[in-house]
Amino acid sequence: MIKGPLIVEDPSGKKKKGTIALFNYGGGMRGLIPAHIMAKIEDITGLRMAEMVDIFAGPSTGAILNAALTLRHPDEPSEPKYRARHMVRFYEREGSRIFPPDSFREFRGLIHDFNNRTMKLAQLNSLMRHGHYDPTNLGAALQALYGDARLRNSLRTLIIPTYNIDGENIQIVAEPGERPDAPVHTRNNVTDRGGHAVWMKNIRTGYPENARNMTMDVSLYDAVMASTAAPTYFPCHHFAAHMPGQPHISFLSGIDGCIFDNPCISYLGAIRQHVPSDRTLSMIVLGTGYTNRSIKREEWNRYGALGVVDPVNDLPLINILFNASESALMDAFAAEMGDNLFVFNRSLYDGNAKDLPNTQIDDASPENLRRLRLFVDALLEDEKGKLDDVCHLLVSNRDQREQERQEKNRKARMQRFFTFFSGRDDTVLVEDRPPPGQSG
Repeated sequence: MIKGPLIVEDPSGKKKKGTIALFNYGGGMRGLIPAHIMAKIEDITGLRMAEMVDIFAGPSTGAILNAALTLRHPDEPSEPKYRARHMVRFYEREGSRIFPPDSFREFRGLIHDFNNRTMKLAQLNSLMRHGHYDPTNLGAALQALYGDARLRNSLRTLIIPTYNIDGENIQIVAEPGERPDAPVHTRNNVTDRGGHAVWMKNIRTGYPENARNMTMDVSLYDAVMASTAAPTYFPCHHFAAHMPGQPHISFLSGIDGCIFDNPCISYLGAIRQHVPSDRTLSMIVLGTGYTNRSIKREEWNRYGALGVVDPVNDLPLINILFNASESALMDAFAAEMGDNLFVFNRSLYDGNAKDLPNTQIDDASPENLRRLRLFVDALLEDEKGKLDDVCHLLVSNRDQREQERQEKNRKARMQRFFTFFSGRDDTVLVEDRPPPGQSG
């Protein structure tokens, strides 16, 4: 097994202990790509991802993976319940139930009919009022996967994003004593309660000190369902949650966290502030295949207003919206991270088309499952050196964590010895236990 302390050199040249964050992209059935990569990492290292990674982040299908891999084992709460290979089997077993192939073809036809002015009003009403797929199939799969676990129970830091669309929760900012006809404030005109990003986080890095008190009280099932509610594929997920510091229950209507399908945004919005200043962050980014392709001017103009969102045209506008922010930020993000950024991803348009996976997120056919596996094999073959570096980094991080745990336990035992004669013993050994009052 690879061994060695994790000492990382930050951009200033100083040697610091490291913290590792894993970002898994969204992408429906293409979540098999990071699942296969992590299964390979676990095979090489002999360790589970939750033993090696400090922070798990990512939307949609990435949230499915992260929540499962940080779920505590019911009989051994300090150990994870699932390995990455279990998640490979999850996608292969549940994919065709979550994404029935007939619905996939029907939806493509509906949008195309709309674009060609042949859709009937009843069809349009059904499309607009209901999700493309029955969410009970996805819900049953996730319920079986997570049971009644809560976000606060995660073994490692877990960050699940969603977007709350409920504009009725927006409240106008008003100072005490102001009348309705008072001038609108020039800044912060509305409170941040609706139509906004929601980072559902359970922070276990210990930074800042009060981070554990900031965890939203929400079931793991609801958090992931909200993050996977992809527009046009599933309806929004309405759920209850107890916000930290609020006396009442809040209700949110979440849609797909793929809006945050961007490691740069997760780094700036939810990860960086939870890494202590005496540690250097390394990020491992596992993609689900790039779907953005070059479009000629003539082709774009020929699409028209609705053709840019037609699945027959591979949803060009949707792909641009998802990829634009990342392309704008990635160079600066990579420069800031330096050698501490490890990205595993490649285009779904490069290579022999007959061997490439479907760019659509809902193709669970046996043929596409085979192509996804071949895609991963080719990716890892090209990135063999990077894979070796990442495995060494991960195992070193696990060894560092174990050394720190042993040192804290040694100090705790010494404290118990010195307090023995005082008749008090309020010292406990350090373990990865659930929060007080919570079972695994």
